[in-house]
Amino acid sequence: MPPTDADLHTQLPTDKELVLKVIPLPSDTNGNGDIFGGWVMSQVDLAGSVLCARVAQGRIATVAVNEFIFKQPVRVGDLLSFYSSVLRTGRTSITVQVEVFAERIRAQGQYVKVTEARLTYVAIDDEGRPRVLPPSA
Repeated sequence: MPPTDADLHTQLPTDKELVLKVIPLPSDTNGNGDIFGGWVMSQVDLAGSVLCARVAQGRIATVAVNEFIFKQPVRVGDLLSFYSSVLRTGRTSITVQVEVFAERIRAQGQYVKVTEARLTYVAIDDEGRPRVLPPSA
């Protein structure tokens, strides 16, 4: 028998920064009634960009989704918490890890990890060309 949410409860990370919280709506569902994966991916992209924009001190663009794992379904009414950390900075690029946790509407205070992803962004100038990250990065 597959594990239930109760079997999957976890603690929120303390070594990553909370960068986004959002509640998916009925308009975000797929044909199965779960939240559409593309919607989750777009939210992860937004969450991943938060720390990158801070490091880059300016415009950035997503250049790669290195890894994206859907672990559990996301449901209407879940409170999603997106945690991020910088894994690596290069000359013009920043790679981040994003983990997404759902607090189910009927299980307040209990969290299930639903998604994790690794994305790479590049700092860009006003013309959209790669630019070198600031020295503090």
